[in-house]
Amino acid sequence: MSNPPAPTTPWFHTHSFPDGEVTPGSKTAAVLEAEAGVIFKHGVAGKSLLDIGASDGFFSFEAERRGAARVLATDNFHWSGPGWGNKGGFDYAYAKLGSKISSLDIDVPQISPETVGMHDVVLFLGVLYHVKDPLTALAKAASVAGELLIVETVTALDRLPWPVMRFYEGDELGNDPTNFWAPNNRCLAGMARELGFKRIEMTGHPLMRPHWRRPDSFWKANRVVMHAWR
Repeated sequence: MSNPPAPTTPWFHTHSFPDGEVTPGSKTAAVLEAEAGVIFKHGVAGKSLLDIGASDGFFSFEAERRGAARVLATDNFHWSGPGWGNKGGFDYAYAKLGSKISSLDIDVPQISPETVGMHDVVLFLGVLYHVKDPLTALAKAASVAGELLIVETVTALDRLPWPVMRFYEGDELGNDPTNFWAPNNRCLAGMARELGFKRIEMTGHPLMRPHWRRPDSFWKANRVVMHAWR
């Protein structure tokens, strides 16, 4: 079977295929490789994995490459919802890589054990700040995570000693009107504990200096990767 034509809609993830083709993603290969090193640092070999908000599928295919036994990629925002992309990038990468993973177009509010099953590892990457009800959305991801939930998100106000979350109005966060919330690290960890996770590990984004070490505003947003175990 021949590969489908490369999609003309914008790419979010940069894919570097074995034949040398590189897709024009807005998130570069260097950033994705650095993020994957943190996200998958505890390994996924032999695990079942759900990728919520898969977009062009980089982390889904990376989990497969790293030996995950079963991978389900889901999205709605980018594939058929209000996001600026569609599923063409994912489908193109799927064919180019000869992947065996599964995919399902489903929005976060519909995620449940009945709709997507239970998985050893759940990825919830770059999703939390796009939802209007972050605790409910996190609960949806947690409900299908049997062992480990991995969240990558924007954070803010990490210097404060209390668990708080900042609301962004309009396109204040990243010039994107679909961005709403940024918890601080204490808030994100507290929400995870509230949802039944016992051990929490926070890792700063590998390519960002923590905002309290930068000479700019106290209010500057940052990014973090949280690993939360049952």
